[in-house]
Formats: sequence, structure tokens, C-alpha cells
Amino acid sequence: MSDSNKDTDLHVEADEKHLLLDHTYDGIQELNHPLPKWWNFLFYAGIVYGFGYWTYYTFLGGPTLVDEMKEDLVVIRQAQQEYKRLTEAFKPDIYAQWNKPEHSQRGLEVFEENCLQCHAEKGKGDVGPNLSDDYWLLTDGSAESNYKVVYYGSEENGMPAWGEVLASEEIYLALSYLESIKNTFQPDGKEPQGEKIGQE
Repeated sequence: MSDSNKDTDLHVEADEKHLLLDHTYDGIQELNHPLPKWWNFLFYAGIVYGFGYWTYYTFLGGPTLVDEMKEDLVVIRQAQQEYKRLTEAFKPDIYAQWNKPEHSQRGLEVFEENCLQCHAEKGKGDVGPNLSDDYWLLTDGSAESNYKVVYYGSEENGMPAWGEVLASEEIYLALSYLESIKNTFQPDGKEPQGEKIGQE
């Protein structure tokens, strides 16, 4: 027998003979190696689980995607209410932490990103009132009263409620910048609105 024939001779190990299938195709015979038991277990367990899942959510009142969304919204609203409870009141000690020269650049950035479109550069006023003079429309000019207006807004005056948009830290930074431009009386500032606060 030639070497080439030896290469193509069927060789079956003794412990595999029971796996040999009784048919051939083009001289090829197959061994029927069964799948591992753990694989079969996972396969059939997946089928059973899938059937149970389908039955529960189709016939037994399982929550729909809308129901799950409503539950998630309840949790989100609770978290929002808790955050509001913790941040809606002005805290002088936290304001003092941010009202420092080393934070002035960040305060300017918060102002420019969120307040500039209504109050213009350096707070000289545009759609919103002039913040660089000594007249105040909704507050007495103090950081505490300004905080309330920034946080809650004023629908009547077109002021959005930034407490729903900005982090508490950002509001304090904006207030620190506002403090730095008060009574700077910027050139070409908008005409005074509200009441004059301070010495006559």
C-alpha cells in the first residue's frame, strides 16, 4: 500500500468506534460527538425560561415598557424633589466658598454660557435688566435674594428657572460673578429698571 493510501485510510480510536456513523459520503465517515451535558442544559433551560417570560408578559399581567417607564419616572421625580429640597435654599457658607478670586474665571464662564444672551456682556443689560447699576427689578441686590430669582426664575419677567438647569455650584459661581459687576455702571448700559438700592 502506498504512503498516499495510508494517509487516507480511516483511523478510528477504540473508544470512538461507538460514535462512528453507519454512512459514508465520498469515502468520508463521520463521528457523532454529542454536545456536552451543560450545553444541552443551558439550551433547554433557555427555552423553558423564554416560554415562561413570554407567558408572564403576554397573559399574566407582566409590566409593559410603558409601565416600567412610569415606575422609573417616579424614582426620577423623587430624586429631583430631594435634590431641590437640598439646593433651593440659599446657603451663605457655600456661597462664601465659591465667592473667591480663584473662582472668578469659572463664574465668568457660567455667566457667559447661560446669562449673556439676556443680560449682555458684563451685565449691562439687553432683554434682561442691567445688572451693573444700582437698580434692582426683582431683588434687593443681595446674593440671597438674587439666588431665589436665579433658582426659581420669574415667568412674568421672562426669567427662566435655572435651578432646573444649572447645578447648585454653577448658580453660586454665577452669583459670585454678579457680585463683581454690581455698581460698575457699564458704559452703554440699559436704562435702570426697578428700585434703586443703596445710598442716595
